[in-house]
Amino acid sequence: MATLSLSRARFSSAGPIAARAISPVLIVLAWQAASSAGLIPERTLASPLHVLGTFGMLIADGELVNNLLVSLRRAMEGLAIGTILGTVFALIAGLSKRGEAAIDAPLQIVRAVPFLALVPLFILWFGIGETPKIALVALGTVYPIYLNLYAGIRGIDKKLLEAGRAFGLNRWQILRHVVLPGALPAFLIGLRYAMGISWLSLVVAEQINASSGIGYLIMTARDFMRTDIIVVGLMVYGLLGLLTDVIIRALEHYALAWRPSILKD
Repeated sequence: MATLSLSRARFSSAGPIAARAISPVLIVLAWQAASSAGLIPERTLASPLHVLGTFGMLIADGELVNNLLVSLRRAMEGLAIGTILGTVFALIAGLSKRGEAAIDAPLQIVRAVPFLALVPLFILWFGIGETPKIALVALGTVYPIYLNLYAGIRGIDKKLLEAGRAFGLNRWQILRHVVLPGALPAFLIGLRYAMGISWLSLVVAEQINASSGIGYLIMTARDFMRTDIIVVGLMVYGLLGLLTDVIIRALEHYALAWRPSILKD
């Protein structure tokens, strides 16, 4: 019985994954069929089999791994800076009306400025090295963290705050035991958005005089009309986005185990 239950559990957990994989697999099969039939020229878009072969070649010679590590470092450094700044700004604005008055307006003004319009300014400020690339990623990731955590702090149930005061908690204890745990779901949602935006920002950042990274690989492939390498680079960005999202989901599952769910296990 125990073996049967374990098998059922594995099947039920694999079911949703298989269901989510069906449509991507069908799209790839249709893409390959169109390429084989000559409906999609190689110069327009390389076939999946060609892309797969190029992917293996880039892995074998180490070029993809080396560029991937560079991109990962840039994205993680920018994300870390953006997360720290967004958290600090959200705490100041969320916990104090004076802090909100001082911080929120400037942040909203900068947020309204088109992201790409800041690239020339960043080049003038930070040069063309690593700093502007990391700064662009950090800038892109500040706002999801700030907006979601700020909303989470301001959305804390007043009854919980009153209960905390009734138990004799001081301001710091209320912050630690009531406000921060209550705002944690909003923070993690912001982190998921921020991780996605970090990869989008990196695509732009690695066009700034880069000599390494996935963006550099794509830009070089564009010059030689290598659509297979371009697709490989885009696939890597997509897989990295998916992987980081899975990591945050796992973190949510662990950190928010106390939160009731409307879904059955």
